[in-house]
Amino acid sequence: MTLTARDLMDRLVGFPTVSRDSNLELIDFVEEYLEGFGVQSTRVPNEDGTKAALYAHIGPQVDGGVVLSGHTDVVPVDGQVWDTDPFTVTERHGKLYGRGTCDMKGFDALALSAVPLALERGLKRPLQIALSYDEEVGCTGAPPMIDHMVSMGMPRADTVLVGEPSMMKVVTGHKGGIGYQMHFRGFEVHSSLAPTGVSAIMMAAKLINWANEVNDENAAKEPSDLAADFFPPYTTLHVGTISGGTAHNITAKDCHFGFGFRIVPGEDIDTWRARFMAKVAELEAEMKAVRPEAGITAEPLFNVPGLVPEDQGKAEALVRQLTGENASNVVSYGTEAGQFQERGYSAVICGPGDIAQAHQPNEFISVDQFQKGEAFIGRLVEMLAK
Repeated sequence: MTLTARDLMDRLVGFPTVSRDSNLELIDFVEEYLEGFGVQSTRVPNEDGTKAALYAHIGPQVDGGVVLSGHTDVVPVDGQVWDTDPFTVTERHGKLYGRGTCDMKGFDALALSAVPLALERGLKRPLQIALSYDEEVGCTGAPPMIDHMVSMGMPRADTVLVGEPSMMKVVTGHKGGIGYQMHFRGFEVHSSLAPTGVSAIMMAAKLINWANEVNDENAAKEPSDLAADFFPPYTTLHVGTISGGTAHNITAKDCHFGFGFRIVPGEDIDTWRARFMAKVAELEAEMKAVRPEAGITAEPLFNVPGLVPEDQGKAEALVRQLTGENASNVVSYGTEAGQFQERGYSAVICGPGDIAQAHQPNEFISVDQFQKGEAFIGRLVEMLAK
């Protein structure tokens, strides 16, 4: 049964695929929907089988096609005040409300809506669909899917179109990122005897202060050519959450926090990682000099390569032709586009909706943007059919 793009979005949003939970019911639906058109898809499960990515190929078995790439997970709604059911698409005043309507099940629905169009029109260049999991927690689901696509001999696409919300503007670059879950382990003593113990919080504060110093240092530098168009035009270090301690008069035994980098293209992720770990080692040595039991654990959370603007990139040229958009755009958030590019694909970001709505209570995509995305998909299918 053929569903409209709007019908498909309704169905996809109805699956509460928050990253902490399984996405298998959604994947089951997509698999069955594709099978209804005779299109076989391939699942790539995670290690414990609770989640899966899915990819499919439509059209001739030749190179030179287009991948429509999206993620199936969404961020939580916990603690947010919604005026509507977040897992039911609600249309009001020209806006479609629901978790994931903008980021990015709206685009996923458009990608799936292309399948019956492509089969009806007949393609000379293939259309491929790639849907990942766990994008929202560090883009960890796409790499094994991409590697599987390559290793299984799937015809090589010329273009990967990642449909993150960009107001249908062509985005050719984004920052990369690395993140760590930090655990500082101190040694408890009465705070009146603080020099004989180790405060995990006080030592963690030194690393956080180092982040502030590095941010100031980076901000004072002249931006590189590759970074100049970003805001801010430099690499940033950030701590978003922190917890620890037992009481105000005890040196803290534990301190936990997340530590992340957003790295501009042109700067090496491994260089930043080495600099960070050197600072961690320095602080750990200071802690152990007081109490050998103290220490620091830095557990890697994510490693997302940046998307580097390509010189005469095929993806950029194709999407500009379809949109008529000639401006150069870069974004500071990360996507799976850099992971495709890292594996040799020409990649670009272009999708409906405003990133400002992503992760927000009462998340929405405007009807106008969704319709523009639908028209774009129609033009893409026509191009692949010529």
